[in-house]
Amino acid sequence: MKENARPGHASACARPFVIALGDVSKHKEITMTHTRYAFIKANWHADIVDRALEGFLELIPPEQVDVYDVPGAFEMPLLARDLAQTGRYAAVACAAFVVDGGIYRHDFVAQAVVDGLMRAGLDTGVPILSVSLTPHQYQETDHHNAIFRAHFVDKGREAARAALQITATRSKLAQAA
Repeated sequence: MKENARPGHASACARPFVIALGDVSKHKEITMTHTRYAFIKANWHADIVDRALEGFLELIPPEQVDVYDVPGAFEMPLLARDLAQTGRYAAVACAAFVVDGGIYRHDFVAQAVVDGLMRAGLDTGVPILSVSLTPHQYQETDHHNAIFRAHFVDKGREAARAALQITATRSKLAQAA
């Protein structure tokens, strides 16, 4: 597992900043902190999976994202749960590419991963987002790899939009309570 931000330096990224509202001469200010997100990516087919992080970082600044690597998709739910339980993250995104490797059915792995991610989110109350693709007809050709690399960038953007939207919605709910 690796993280792009050192744990001891997370507070430096989470320093509050001030936004002036309305007529600044009235000194109406609100203090906000940067929201943090975790991004877990499976190393299996990293040349494809890492593209999801690229898409995610197009919408969420890298300084707000801690990145973790796991060997494969099957290891993501446990780490997602552990990260969510820390209370540091507004959401955890998980990216993997599960293909039929001939040893066992990739459908089983994909279903176990998605079920585990959903359970991690429900158990912790932190949104766990899946950027896990499970193609039935994948072939390791240049053509297929190019298609899936591009698709993972799109899916990373979608995960970032979902993370931002659910963070905003939950913030509004908390303010209304």
